[in-house]
Amino acid sequence: MVCLVSRTGRELQRYNSKGGRQVVGCIPYRYKEDNDGNKSNELEVLLVSSQKGQALMFPKGGWELDESIEEAACRESLEEAGVTGIVEGDLGQWSFISKRHGTYYEGHMLPLFVKEQLDLWPEKELRRRVWMTVDEAREICQHWWMKEALDIFVKRLTQQQNM
Repeated sequence: MVCLVSRTGRELQRYNSKGGRQVVGCIPYRYKEDNDGNKSNELEVLLVSSQKGQALMFPKGGWELDESIEEAACRESLEEAGVTGIVEGDLGQWSFISKRHGTYYEGHMLPLFVKEQLDLWPEKELRRRVWMTVDEAREICQHWWMKEALDIFVKRLTQQQNM
């Protein structure tokens, strides 16, 4: 059973030693299928619209005290994009200024191999989700640090495939 309500509030929010809010983002991905359901090597990633606009980005949100980084990544992917799957190793940590609050945030990004895409999810009425190629995502994604994480992720996948 999937919870159809997003977490709200900042009571459990994590902050780093400098007072920066810690957020976790996810790069949901899959391999494109043809009309017969055969998987290809073509990678697709999932972006979501921002809550209050049409800007596209990877799902992300606050990392809370009662969850691991992997749990936060899974929760954000479910709440914002309506996907579940397998979280893989951390891609890194970035420091960036929040456009909304004008303060420094600490962002972490992890890939999520999508196993299931839900028809109903907590923020379905607030966001749209769009599967696209890596090149399209790099062009459209609104956050520089997410683009860097995407590049690290693609490099990691390429190295694994070449082994």
